[in-house]
Amino acid sequence: MHPYFADMHIHIGASRTGRPVKITGSRTLTLSNILYEAKYKKGMDIIGIIDCHAPEVLDELKEMKENGQLNEHKDGGLEVDGLTLIPGTEIEINDENCQGPLHVLVYMPDLNKMETLSSWLGARMKNINLSSQRMYGSAKELQNTVQQLGGLFIPAHIFTPFKSLYGKGVKSSIFEVLDPNLIDAVELGLSSNTEMASRLHELSPYPFLSNSDAHSLEKIAREYQMITLAVPTFKEFKMALEGKEGRGIIANYGLNPYLGKYYNSVCEKCLDTFDYKNMNTCRKCGSSKFIKGVHDRIQELKSDSEQNSVNRPPYVHQIPLEFIPGLGPKTLLKLREAFGTDMDIIHAAPAEQLKKIIKPSLANHILSARSGELSIQMGGGGTYGKIVSGKPINS
Repeated sequence: MHPYFADMHIHIGASRTGRPVKITGSRTLTLSNILYEAKYKKGMDIIGIIDCHAPEVLDELKEMKENGQLNEHKDGGLEVDGLTLIPGTEIEINDENCQGPLHVLVYMPDLNKMETLSSWLGARMKNINLSSQRMYGSAKELQNTVQQLGGLFIPAHIFTPFKSLYGKGVKSSIFEVLDPNLIDAVELGLSSNTEMASRLHELSPYPFLSNSDAHSLEKIAREYQMITLAVPTFKEFKMALEGKEGRGIIANYGLNPYLGKYYNSVCEKCLDTFDYKNMNTCRKCGSSKFIKGVHDRIQELKSDSEQNSVNRPPYVHQIPLEFIPGLGPKTLLKLREAFGTDMDIIHAAPAEQLKKIIKPSLANHILSARSGELSIQMGGGGTYGKIVSGKPINS
């Protein structure tokens, strides 16, 4: 058995014409750039790309296979230059049982199964070429189809206020919309962690995934998980979710929830903190509209007893390098040239060597982030939290 690093929620950037979207610098969020970034800059072993239902993406993957750039493993998964790609899709559901739209992730073992799913979805979507499109059908119908095709079904970013299971999708329970027996795992999202999600007893049967939901190259591996597998294949990944034969999730890595976009409840207009239980209008601008944060939503949903008895792997709070104050692109390039991947820099680079490569004050920020000794200004309403110098806030 070996530990592998997996980030299972990466978007391919595309405009409504299907052309790649340009992001920071002149880099584009294309399939080839994602694979390079994930392997050589972030240190990933397994990547889940959730736009593989789109015919253009499928065609590109099939072309890579024909050219010998991609190999399909007999146990599922696509091998590209030593990196395993798990083909997936993100789907919006809003059937008659939903209170509002919610997103789910579906992963398939191979290109043939993904092409079959794409054809099935094409008859139920307005535009199969776009990411995170609404499926016109029931959630349980989708679950059954995924099971028949041998895929994995995972509710996405389950607590975020918009387009998630507990955000707007259900009143109080996962069972209102989904068949609980056809859920393979749940994705926490960047404003919650294992301790917070464990307050809901109905989630006890499901493994927790921490994924980046990356819409840019730099966001890849903002969150990820370390998984014990014999080899990095779809079959082994499925066994890990089931906890079979020594496979399993060793640890989840992700943002401190305070840094997430939706941790705090805030005024919808000015984003000031909004204590909706004790105030009717915003103290700053007078608006009565607010965005309920993940912390408050979990407090509403939590079970009577504070914790359940499920033995979960640790959730390691990780501060991405782009969150470090004063660390710009040129400095990041120097760090990567010196130490390799971002994971090496964040978790392992020795203090003495860091201070030789970059300013000691900046090196100290990285080291303080590693040890949890930086204060955090909470995020909310779609705005990330911020790192603040000083004593740490208890998380």
